[in-house]
Amino acid sequence: MTTQPSQAPPQNTVRKLVVEVIDARDLLPKDGQGSSSPYVVVDFDGQRKRTSTKFRELNPVWNEPLEFIVSDPENMDYEELDVEVYNDKRYCNGSGRKNHFLGRVKLYGSQFSKRGDEGLRYLALEKKSVFSWIRGEIGLRIYYFDEVVEEEQPPPQDQSPPHQPPPEEPPQITPAVVVVEEGRVFEVPGHVEICHPVPEHYHGQPPPVTIIEESPPNVVQVPPDPPYHPPPDEPIPVAEVRKMQNTGVERLRVLKRPNGEYSPKVINARKAPGKTASSERIYPYDLVEPMMYLFVKIVKARGLAPNESPFVEIRTSNHLKKSKPAFHRPCEPTDSPEWNQVFAMGYNKNDSATALLEIAVWDSHSENFLGGVCFDLSYVPVRDPPDSPLAPQWYRLEGGRPEQDNRISGDLQLAVWIGTQADEAFPEAWSSDAPYVAHTRSKVYQSPKLWYLRVTVIEAQDLHIAHNLPPLTAPEIRVKAQLGFQSARTRRGSMSNHSSSFHWNEDLFFVAGEPFEDSLILLVEDRTGEEARLLGHIMIPVSSIEQRMDERHVASKWIALEGISDSGDGSGPYRGRIQLRLCLEGGYHVLDEAAHVCSDFRPTAKQLWKPAIGILELGILGARGLLPMKTKNGGKGSTDAYCVAKYGKKWVRTRTITDSFDPRWNEQYTWQVYDPCTVLTIGVFDNWRMLADVSEDKPDWRIGKIRIRVSTLESNKVYTTSYPLLVLTHSGLKKMGEIELAVRFACPSMLPDICSVYGQPLLPRLHYLRPLGVAQQEALRGHATKMVAAWLGRSEPPLGPEVVQFMLDADSHTWSMRRSKANWFRIVAVLAWAIGLAKWLHDIRRWKNPVTTILVHVLYLVLVWYPDLVVPTGFLYVVLIGVWYYRFRPKIPSGMDTRLSQAEAVDPDDLDEEFDTIPSSKPPDIVRMRYDRLRMLAARVQTVLGDFATQGERVQALVSWRDPRATKLFIGVCLVITLVLYVVPPKMVAVALGFYYLRHPMFRDPMPAASLNFFRRLPSLSDRLM
Repeated sequence: MTTQPSQAPPQNTVRKLVVEVIDARDLLPKDGQGSSSPYVVVDFDGQRKRTSTKFRELNPVWNEPLEFIVSDPENMDYEELDVEVYNDKRYCNGSGRKNHFLGRVKLYGSQFSKRGDEGLRYLALEKKSVFSWIRGEIGLRIYYFDEVVEEEQPPPQDQSPPHQPPPEEPPQITPAVVVVEEGRVFEVPGHVEICHPVPEHYHGQPPPVTIIEESPPNVVQVPPDPPYHPPPDEPIPVAEVRKMQNTGVERLRVLKRPNGEYSPKVINARKAPGKTASSERIYPYDLVEPMMYLFVKIVKARGLAPNESPFVEIRTSNHLKKSKPAFHRPCEPTDSPEWNQVFAMGYNKNDSATALLEIAVWDSHSENFLGGVCFDLSYVPVRDPPDSPLAPQWYRLEGGRPEQDNRISGDLQLAVWIGTQADEAFPEAWSSDAPYVAHTRSKVYQSPKLWYLRVTVIEAQDLHIAHNLPPLTAPEIRVKAQLGFQSARTRRGSMSNHSSSFHWNEDLFFVAGEPFEDSLILLVEDRTGEEARLLGHIMIPVSSIEQRMDERHVASKWIALEGISDSGDGSGPYRGRIQLRLCLEGGYHVLDEAAHVCSDFRPTAKQLWKPAIGILELGILGARGLLPMKTKNGGKGSTDAYCVAKYGKKWVRTRTITDSFDPRWNEQYTWQVYDPCTVLTIGVFDNWRMLADVSEDKPDWRIGKIRIRVSTLESNKVYTTSYPLLVLTHSGLKKMGEIELAVRFACPSMLPDICSVYGQPLLPRLHYLRPLGVAQQEALRGHATKMVAAWLGRSEPPLGPEVVQFMLDADSHTWSMRRSKANWFRIVAVLAWAIGLAKWLHDIRRWKNPVTTILVHVLYLVLVWYPDLVVPTGFLYVVLIGVWYYRFRPKIPSGMDTRLSQAEAVDPDDLDEEFDTIPSSKPPDIVRMRYDRLRMLAARVQTVLGDFATQGERVQALVSWRDPRATKLFIGVCLVITLVLYVVPPKMVAVALGFYYLRHPMFRDPMPAASLNFFRRLPSLSDRLM
């Protein structure tokens, strides 16, 4: 085995696209003899190539690859691939002047696969115009690869003497094939007998392939395998390789997963189709791509022929839409149905020159044609959002054939125009064929206005307590409060010695939402016995409770308790009274999401809000490469994706793009920003409710979520980024696709108002004057999340509770071994600078770099001799560090970090435990195993806490005389140090101590210092533990 130095890295990379035209099925006969002679023309990126012609074959088989060069690999996702099938006129029976069109297929670069991931796809052939008659499908295999080409080195000049005979030419050797796979290098020499180059597509024995790893730079030569001759009919699979031209060696690079697959990427904004620099138009939404739509508004009809239930059918070259059944107003004739429905269909300006819009009215019961209207799309007006809505007009219904004109009558009122997604009719327009189309529309939601309800239970008097209590037994009286699904109970009341009153002085908190429709119920219970006995109750409407915005005092009230008499008529005797202090707190911010990802910190009362400091603009462009989430039409994978964004009290939901793995939304939304230290949350979901009845209640499936912190955005800068959509499942981390966003934080740069925000408290004033406990705050947050989910679930279309809980991180505080590890490594990363400083000082002490150590000595002397320079030097060092790290600042807002989350290599049992319910649903043996593992982890934490306590107790033992000899030694040393410092100048002492600390290793004892040994011998309280 021999080793050679590693090959130089490739210099240039060229991306190539390969379109393998496999076959076609059931083509239309066009040669006049019941057959066709088809060939395929493929057009991509200005390059046009064609296959051979198959003579008289309606099911031709080509198996021909066509290769194209991608001029701009970064924007390949937006390039179009046109595949057209024609019938060759040379083999026709007639004298046609042009080849007959048999169908076409249009694809985008986002649908291309990397070599090795491609598959055979059969696509239905589409027609070019309304009047085209096309049928059949074509089978394609499309993939791309990057070919790395090294520049050829010029041959060395011949230094042989002029009269020396030429050397004997050695036999030509086949270039050795070298495969590079992430750094390893293996090389195999080619066969000596073969002297022709290896073709690009192998039709015989492929050369032996070896794998090369670039680090360490070793090349392992492996003898070639024996030749293999496949049968003539067996296709040879082509491996995914990248080829490089090189003298003597042909280099093939295997594509593997890049390191940045889970990191965000900057993308280039795509211009609108047909948009040029000379005809640039200003659109109201500048963060997203303007998408052109053909809008058709069907209002009503009059004077129709006899019918039972008419509907309208809208047909273009690429779309077919049907309206809902018509309705009739009272006291109106039955021949005047109404629809009041708007349709939005994708519009391509390039196809409008010859395209037609057909609007037909049909009877759903008899399926009779009632008339229609036809429009030329080239004459349809274009409407911009500032314009007023286009007025509907009456159009006379006509028949398709002359014999139908006698049976057709009536007029249809409609309006047709071309607009963008900024049109006000777009959100309510029908653009989907889903059974429940209301669940597919874009909407804006508002969270309910939430208040904290403070219930202070002070005292209760004249309670009817049982008299047959055992001796020396005090009654246990508690007050239970209920508000909707929330419930809380006070502690045991203290009984007064001089009267039969009970005191609590305890605060109970609830979350109340506007409108205040619920009532607060208070139950006074006697829990002395085994069963609780109701002593009385009261019911207080929340709308009658006083509201306050500051810490002013609220007067308490005495309220009589109600009870039930022995006869059950409700007019019982006097049950006592209770003193309460009730108020709705408007000075708090009701947290409905985790504090570290909160999007709003404003108090409930609007009077306390400060002015906004800027506007946050979000453009939801689309998604790429989504995985199939459901099956349709007999097992076909499908995804119906929509996007939800949440910031502050405002929620937005995009429309649902049905049956697409690369949906394009291009919707833009804005929020007012009151605090830059907030987080914008965007989630992508798969729509299931549009396919199910309301009674079925199928939840929408989560696809992924990202967060963007507003403070990380530069002012007035547009960030156009593609973020990976990651989901942690029971089987591990899974990438569901990518989402493309455009974000801009529009605000005045570094004005005093913005700068002053960073010096203000994060939460409102009452959170610091009258703080809430951590456990209490978390419980109230859970109640607020449920109330927000219930509120948004009553909207149309509703946001399901699974969507709200996923967006609000309702399970962020549940136990997870993975999160615990992530937090531990976060602590280690925070302390890394201290560890690095300690290592640097250790290297200085060890004189590993003598020059650096001498410079440190000089700097130390300067600082000791001029101590007033210490503080300015420290701040100057911080400034230099900040300027240095400016080079490494993040260029784009960061997304989810898989390494920080410890999600790349998580243990399956940890995941199973993380997704387990509370209480656990696992078998007892698994719960016992996890409990034992948790005990082992807690034992380690217990040991670390004990070590920290030991060090602190040793410090206390220096003067506590627990060890008299140690205390005497310590006091004596302190006395000597005091006398020395009184006599010797402090600068001299500092220089002596510094030089002693930095002394050369030759003057250093490898054993621990005497002071450290003395400290370790001090006693602690650990010997007193049982």
